[in-house]
Amino acid sequence: MLYLVYILAGIVAGVVTGLAGLSAAVVITPLLVSVCGWQSYDAVTVALSADVLASLLTAYTYYKNRNIDLKNGMLVTITAFIGSIIGSYSGYLFSQSQPDGLGYISMATTIFLGIKFLVKPIEKGHDAKSGINQISKKKILQAMFLGCAIGWICGFTGSGGGILMLTVFTLLLGYNLKVAVGTSTMIMTLIALTGAISHISMGAILQPIPMLLVTIFCLIGAYVSAKFANKCEIKKLNRIVGTCLGILGIVTILIKLI
Repeated sequence: MLYLVYILAGIVAGVVTGLAGLSAAVVITPLLVSVCGWQSYDAVTVALSADVLASLLTAYTYYKNRNIDLKNGMLVTITAFIGSIIGSYSGYLFSQSQPDGLGYISMATTIFLGIKFLVKPIEKGHDAKSGINQISKKKILQAMFLGCAIGWICGFTGSGGGILMLTVFTLLLGYNLKVAVGTSTMIMTLIALTGAISHISMGAILQPIPMLLVTIFCLIGAYVSAKFANKCEIKKLNRIVGTCLGILGIVTILIKLI
């Protein structure tokens, strides 16, 4: 039964990563904590590890379809990298006093993301090529500052980074959803890698077989969904992802409370 949960967690996490650039942790962490009884810090470590390859594969798929802003994305990556290191250490300290705290934060984040996609879908914005010339230096600096804060959040909770990056690239920098997803997953690759290494170095307990299952099926889900997303109508993507996340968040919290 647990192995089925690992497979399901990987597939669903890969799908939301490929479709909307969300961190795989918004799916993996709640399921491992609520259904499998994992400690939050260990669950976040597995989620971040799976997120590295899933985000990298997703970013590459969007890159092939010219839906990534490499120039501005790399600037935000630098500050996000710094924030993720500090966040990972903060998350470790928090997990010592509140072992289940990170899991509950991730579950609440999942529900919020689902509602956000359903109520306020992201449908407009410019493409990667035109965006490079239209974005002011002031907005780039603001995005870099927010990138650092997002990196901290992702390192601390193991989730939330993808949707927050998506918000920065759509609302602040004005990109359309596909470019925002592609660029945010590029950034999340490094953030997740930094977070995973930090968690492991600080003593997270690794379980090779569950981690391998989650990662493999997360990659499969990310590959298929990313190819679909680059051909799909944007509003439809918002509805699909919003519904899945809302249901998942509610179910995992109910299971944990029961």
